[in-house]
Amino acid sequence: MAKAEDLRVKSDDQLIADLVELKREAFNLRFQAATNQLERPARIREVRRDIARIETLRGERARAAAKA
Repeated sequence: MAKAEDLRVKSDDQLIADLVELKREAFNLRFQAATNQLERPARIREVRRDIARIETLRGERARAAAKA
């Protein structure tokens, strides 16, 4: 699970790469859940929240850049 402090030190390109990877993982987890092959159901929540953390940070940066 990514911590907000860890994400803040990453560049925008690194965040986008992480976001793509997490969205791909979320997609795979949804398929595993649909076919009852999911080993850790809590992982879906973790991935979803990590995606939200990255999206929030990107929004904060975009608003800060718009003000400057």
